[in-house]
Amino acid sequence: MPATVETLEKANKKRAGKAKTGARADAATSAEIGEKPTLAQKRALKRKRMVEQNTVTFLLDTEVRKFVGAAAKAAGMDIAPFMQKMAETYVIENAPAEDPMARRIAAKRAVLDRAVELAREVDAEGGFDENFILTVVRKASSEIEFVDNYEIAVDAKTADDRALARAQAPINQQMGRLIKRAAGARSKRDANGKIMRGQIQNELITTYTLLEKA
Repeated sequence: MPATVETLEKANKKRAGKAKTGARADAATSAEIGEKPTLAQKRALKRKRMVEQNTVTFLLDTEVRKFVGAAAKAAGMDIAPFMQKMAETYVIENAPAEDPMARRIAAKRAVLDRAVELAREVDAEGGFDENFILTVVRKASSEIEFVDNYEIAVDAKTADDRALARAQAPINQQMGRLIKRAAGARSKRDANGKIMRGQIQNELITTYTLLEKA
């Protein structure tokens, strides 16, 4: 029986959808009664349409899913981001030379790969604690090559503040997930089962998940 594979974009859509439900509902209500949507409502609807356009769902034969799943596990990744990486590899290898999109993807790949390498190094050195994600990102941020790749990945030199924030959010979230997985950790939760997060200013990341060993 074919197995449905949900892409990383679709998983992100679910998380983003919870935060935007109120704005979308307000926009829908305004449309129903003939009111003109606010600027915030228009932006929420535009982001919703963009997420939907970027979402790809397809079926795999069970044997194919198991084979890819095993390769993903060997790479220390879940199957959805692993398959996303496969698609990005195709773009990098087949896009025209100096294609901006391919350059950004290659730079993002370098950022994420380096973050995983450092996470394993810091963990092996006994540097794991609840602020592990911040520790690894700080260490990475001290490397000129990492910072250069990060700026290319998020188009930091030309993007305005709003576009920059939109570009940083997914790569920072993905970096945090990969760092957590590289250390064999899990999200730390409070007494009510809510995931605990740390906040900081003037760093590459401003919010991160607190961790504990799985």
